[in-house]
Amino acid sequence: MTAYGPLSARLNSAFDGCYEAHRASALSGVPQSTVYLWARNGLVTPSVSPTRVKLWSYADLMALRIVYWLRHPKFETEASVPASPMPRVREALAELEQLGLDIWDDSGGRLTSPLRVDASGKIWVDVEGIPHQAGQAAMQESLDLLGPFDVADRQGPDLIRPRPSLRIVPGRVSGEPHLARSRITTLSAAALYESLGDYKAIADLYPGFDAAAFRDAVEFESSLAA
Repeated sequence: MTAYGPLSARLNSAFDGCYEAHRASALSGVPQSTVYLWARNGLVTPSVSPTRVKLWSYADLMALRIVYWLRHPKFETEASVPASPMPRVREALAELEQLGLDIWDDSGGRLTSPLRVDASGKIWVDVEGIPHQAGQAAMQESLDLLGPFDVADRQGPDLIRPRPSLRIVPGRVSGEPHLARSRITTLSAAALYESLGDYKAIADLYPGFDAAAFRDAVEFESSLAA
């Protein structure tokens, strides 16, 4: 439980977020060129607007993370797990669609994915705890879809609390990172800092917020730009 309610309540509005490609890339941790490529290929289609002005949802950020994670080696276990081949990624996503499953779900009270990876990098679809392809045992390889994302040379922020004083809520300010208990986005704070060059001067414009919160916002935007 957070100040904005339980996980299930946040996920009910997971399609409320609205991000252009550069923002979807920065928040998911997936390169922008890859985000565009997967949209063109139908691998992860932007669900808010798949047409000329493409717009991705909060849920799409998690889908991007999952597919990117599958496509790269995993080294956090005793034995490394190789990257899963793209044809198998496509097959697994098709299986999810056929089974009527989302690429992620919170049915167990914890956000996870029904996709599992075995020691050879093969992907299995987990249906109620049983690998969909009978007779095959699957490693419980998974990742925290909402926590900090660090795969290969890419990083993405925590998608709930990117900094102590910052929050991301799908149904608030179009899912943009913002100062907790406000509608002040980190983009707005960064623009003010570029203009005023002083955190205290910005805080003076917003009674109830201190300079440290705006420093968090500006440093967060700098980290996304990097």
